[in-house]
Amino acid sequence: MRAVIQRVSHASVKIENQIAGEIQKGLLIFLGIENEDNQEDILWLSKKINQLRIFSDENGLMNKSINDIDGEILVISQFTLFAQTKKGNRPSFIRAGKPDFSKLMYEKFITELEKIQKKTVQKGVFGADMKVNLLNDGPVTILIDTKNKE
Repeated sequence: MRAVIQRVSHASVKIENQIAGEIQKGLLIFLGIENEDNQEDILWLSKKINQLRIFSDENGLMNKSINDIDGEILVISQFTLFAQTKKGNRPSFIRAGKPDFSKLMYEKFITELEKIQKKTVQKGVFGADMKVNLLNDGPVTILIDTKNKE
């Protein structure tokens, strides 16, 4: 799994001009899934995101987690995180997970985040054409790949 995590002041996702998910201060997570991902990846990544200290404390230092600030989370599926661009100019997405498997893993990831957060996680619609609006705070953008845990 690959996640691009952005600290945001607010974010929303629209599908056919209807808001599907919306948050205020918190994390916008773009999630890419490959066929080799498993439950261990879900557990590790959700725990890692929950504990990331990327929010500012009273001194302006990144010492607070999403829980510390009572922030919100919006998760968007994004198979393009597995784009391969070595050859030619048209990206290959062969490493991206198959749709049925990826949708299931996406839903399990959101369920695990909700369990850890003890509140609802906002989300897009898997496979939909989505319009994402956000105000990146910082900017702070973090890339995490579960295949690089060590």
